[in-house]
Amino acid sequence: MEYISTRNTKDTFSFKDVFLNGLAPEGGLYVPKSIPKYSLKDLDKLKNLSYFDLASKIVSIFCIDVFSEKEISSFIKNSYKSFRNDQVVDIKTLEKLYILELFHGPTLAFKDIAMQGIGNMYENILKKNNLNINLIVATSGDTGAAAIDAVKNRPNIKIFVLHPENKISAIQRKFMTTVNAPNVFNIAIDGNFDDCQDAIKSMFNDKNFRKKINLSGVNSINWARIVFQIVYYFFSYFKIANNYEKVNFSIPTGNFGDAYAGYIAKKMGLPINKLIIATNTNDILKRALTTGHYKPSNVEHTISPSMDIQVASNFERLIFNVSNLDKKIIDLMSSLKMQGEYKIENQDLKKIKSDFEAESLTEEETINTIKNVYEKYEMLVDPHTAVGIGVANKVSLNEKIIVLSTAHPAKFPEIVLKSTNKKPELPSNLNDILNKEEKFEKLPNNLENIKNYILQSAK
Repeated sequence: MEYISTRNTKDTFSFKDVFLNGLAPEGGLYVPKSIPKYSLKDLDKLKNLSYFDLASKIVSIFCIDVFSEKEISSFIKNSYKSFRNDQVVDIKTLEKLYILELFHGPTLAFKDIAMQGIGNMYENILKKNNLNINLIVATSGDTGAAAIDAVKNRPNIKIFVLHPENKISAIQRKFMTTVNAPNVFNIAIDGNFDDCQDAIKSMFNDKNFRKKINLSGVNSINWARIVFQIVYYFFSYFKIANNYEKVNFSIPTGNFGDAYAGYIAKKMGLPINKLIIATNTNDILKRALTTGHYKPSNVEHTISPSMDIQVASNFERLIFNVSNLDKKIIDLMSSLKMQGEYKIENQDLKKIKSDFEAESLTEEETINTIKNVYEKYEMLVDPHTAVGIGVANKVSLNEKIIVLSTAHPAKFPEIVLKSTNKKPELPSNLNDILNKEEKFEKLPNNLENIKNYILQSAK
């Protein structure tokens, strides 16, 4: 498979280029030159596969030029062997809704599903090519922990994780800062997630800096993240759909990576009706779909911090897919940088709306959803999953809705306890995380300070 950039369709790239670079040279995001499509006959051959075998089939489509089928199968097996569910994910039924639990990995968040595979890919590629790299990651709560767990103590890799100080839950932070590994560096930035993400993008766009430390990244801008996330759309669909009926997915999202993976699954032929973008009060994606006007505002700190984002990086990929014009993307991203906003053309907005719905939940609605789900079903859900459930109940759609449950409720014990009077418990093997010593560096929201720290530590 060949890849192109959203801001340059002339040059093509291999999966190896895409994987190791993370961000395209001119600041664009990598996408496949063409998206493969399954027929119903093809889907029939996939529907009864285990999660492991299904993942091997789907992932191999995108990277068979770099890894053999045997290597990919080994990646998948090793990536998910420690998950608490033997099929990686679980599905619970709440009357008309299906809750897809994606948090059975080592850091209790859906990010583990992609990150564990990516960790194994890195080790394979670096060993084959005798390379050393430095990973830089911005996290709004869960990405950093999942990335650290996936690459800790691996040879030839150092990882630097930027998180917004005091704007993620204590347990989210401890999953990162209590990891005692020589190749792990945690940085608390005096700012919000968008500040962390801006710093990452600036470092990637600094060619000298990028080359000096052999920089790579595993935020959802890395195409491999999308590839691994496509799998659970197929798996859950096969588990709940009858006769290839169309279903909907409600997706709690901030940076749009998980929702974009669903979009690719639909373009690959999975019978999806609507992908429902579920947001908290940081509702830029809802506003963009409603008005066609993409204009970030100030980030609000909420009880669902992983969604406290105003610049959804992967939305660039969607705009490119519906327009297929790199010049348009360059102009839009320039407008976003210079004027702080851009307008989506009516023809492009119409195409987006054919695949997506968008709705948001207030803080009060989120708390009430956590409370109501517990009272009615005796199920504890974290605030991000609650946003997905609450939004699913708001929209008017006739087909089945699968809600992506993105984090274990024990990652947000205070808000779950406040909402239900029931404290969610960590899995027994993780209880000691609360008492472990933390280690992280506090830095101001200053790009040069951040770069200097990374340069010194990357040696």
